[in-house]
Amino acid sequence: MTEGQDPDLPLEIIAKNSAVAVPSRWRFRARYFLVLLVPVLMFSGAVIGMYFQPPALQKFYALTGLQPGAGSASPIALPPEIILPKDMAETMRTSDVVGLARLMPRGDISYVAPPYGAGDARVAEILVTESDVVKQGAMVARLDNQGQLESAILLAEANLAVRQATVVQTRAVIENSRNEALASLAQAQSVAAEATANLSRTNDLSAHGVTTQSALDAAIAAERQATAAVEKAEATLARYASAKVEDQPDVIVASRNLEAAQAELARARNDLIRSAVVAPISGTVLNIHARPGQRPPTEGLMEIGDTSQMMAEVEIYQDRISIVEIGQPVELVAAALNRTLQGRVATIGLTVGRQGLLSDDTAANTDARVIRVMVELDEASSVIAARFTNLEVIARIDTDIHVLAKP
Repeated sequence: MTEGQDPDLPLEIIAKNSAVAVPSRWRFRARYFLVLLVPVLMFSGAVIGMYFQPPALQKFYALTGLQPGAGSASPIALPPEIILPKDMAETMRTSDVVGLARLMPRGDISYVAPPYGAGDARVAEILVTESDVVKQGAMVARLDNQGQLESAILLAEANLAVRQATVVQTRAVIENSRNEALASLAQAQSVAAEATANLSRTNDLSAHGVTTQSALDAAIAAERQATAAVEKAEATLARYASAKVEDQPDVIVASRNLEAAQAELARARNDLIRSAVVAPISGTVLNIHARPGQRPPTEGLMEIGDTSQMMAEVEIYQDRISIVEIGQPVELVAAALNRTLQGRVATIGLTVGRQGLLSDDTAANTDARVIRVMVELDEASSVIAARFTNLEVIARIDTDIHVLAKP
């Protein structure tokens, strides 16, 4: 016990240097700060790992069989609005271009409309069924205005027969009139010759004082009348003798009326096609929108497409189109198919437009700017896709094929 120490205290009091010792409250606060720093470091590591995907992280996913974003309904690591199927995601590369697409026949779908001028006609009969293969120009439906149009043809044929008879009658009248004119001229010439001879005899008798002056005057008048009759007969004959029968005005008018009747019959026969609905292209009947007794709908009676060669219309975001080239291989997949489809880029659109194929996500961007790329499916894929026209699929374009081939 030191000097001045209180004997009642059990322990020795040791003086502490306040300039060196650290209070316990500061040690507590440092531990608390470290606890808060751990989540920040973990979040930063997750973001860096997702962005750079270092080899160690890739090996981890390869060993465990996990897929980035597989546990989320909307993985953010994929292109916007597109959720890749598992099979496609397993082979997905960062250089691939992905877009929504739809399957379509070559040349797209053709909507069969009623013929022009059908008016209020209704559907009388549908001559094909879905999945039937038709040729271009083949009748696929009949309208109920066929009877009315056939009656118009019968009326035009009757009118044509009348006009034909009129032409024959006019020609016969012209021929008869010309023959009558010839006979009248011959008769007038005979009368004129007799009158001339009678006048000559009367003049001789008058010179010898045998006949009277009144008889001479009568002979002169008869001769003049006979001469006038000859001139009239010649003028009448000149109407028919100056031109052929076909060039006679009456025959020309009758012939023009005949031509008008022929044109009317041709028009009536052409109008008959307004009762027939024909296929505009060769292809397969995909859908029928009308039934007998209905008025043809605005979207057409049916849809026809050339499914012998199927295509896919892919919408590619404008910022990825620069690496897409014609001939690059394309993989197409959808939940409705049991296998993937294969094809190649056939054409690349020349305009940028608004996105037309939208996902089921109500929060999806509906104003994206895209370029349409047409993909031609191979023969085996076309056979499968022929049953799924307008099916929405996901297309993946392998851009490495041409990128690596460039020098």
